[in-house]
Amino acid sequence: MKRKAFTLVELLVVIAIIGMLVGLLLPAVQQAREAARQMQCNNNLKQLALACLNHESTTKKYPSAGWWWYFTGDPDQGFGKNQGGGWIYSILPFIEQNAMYQMGADGDKFSTGEPQMSNARTRCETPISTILCPSRRTVKQYPTSGASYPVNATRHTQGSKTDYVGNEGNSTGTQNQPYTVAEAKQLCDNNSWADTTSKSKGIIFARSEITVGEVRDGTTNTYLLGEKYLAPEKYEAGNTDGQDNESALIGTDHDILRSVQGQPMQDRPNYDIGSGRFGSAHAGSFGMAMCDGSAQRISYSVDLATHQYLGYRADGQAAQIPQ
Repeated sequence: MKRKAFTLVELLVVIAIIGMLVGLLLPAVQQAREAARQMQCNNNLKQLALACLNHESTTKKYPSAGWWWYFTGDPDQGFGKNQGGGWIYSILPFIEQNAMYQMGADGDKFSTGEPQMSNARTRCETPISTILCPSRRTVKQYPTSGASYPVNATRHTQGSKTDYVGNEGNSTGTQNQPYTVAEAKQLCDNNSWADTTSKSKGIIFARSEITVGEVRDGTTNTYLLGEKYLAPEKYEAGNTDGQDNESALIGTDHDILRSVQGQPMQDRPNYDIGSGRFGSAHAGSFGMAMCDGSAQRISYSVDLATHQYLGYRADGQAAQIPQ
């Protein structure tokens, strides 16, 4: 009795069919994985927005963007305009990171000694999963500029990054730029910081203390925070883009803030580096969280005027989110 076996032709046909099926299935698998990552990204936005609302509920103000990029957070400075660290630092207690927020507390809000210095550095170097888009970056340390922050007075070339930024509106708010803690202390003691609230139309900006009542165009139709544009080749080597080269926990800078002056767009290789615009790694739309805590997907083709109306808190143009 002869033993049945596949011929070489039959095996090649089977292999070819399997290859075709894999080729057809792979795009569907990739789409499903990207859909899952986009859902996670939206969830991150939602969590950050709710943290901002909890901050508002506690302090009666949305979180501030801090002083400027030469400073990082100090737990002894509390919340509000006299906190040197940015909005991400200020919401750490509201995203279950209170221990990180409190690192280095020593009772002196202008301290440059220990344990303030080493703890501030450790905090700036610690990645935070909630502030990274899974379609863009994994949770790890990324290159930073190595700037010397007066609060911790030490250099570090690796740190946390963020893919989510506060809405600073028209990006015209002026600010003082102290380089030392002593200079910042003098500004605070004399209440002589430059006025920013009267010039910026957004929600989170230099030394901001915006209340819900000041969002006169409506919290449902005003941006709070969202995804930022970044050229793909800068994802890993972030220290070469001036608007993605610092720790996520610094004060006012385009690393943690973006304006609505430019058209939002999907990340594009070697294009518009340092543009200061909103955008994302996702196809078709970018994510924005509104001042009421909701997270929305908005098309890149949104009319620029509508995008700007949604970014201004009280311009009398109560634009609605495009459907």
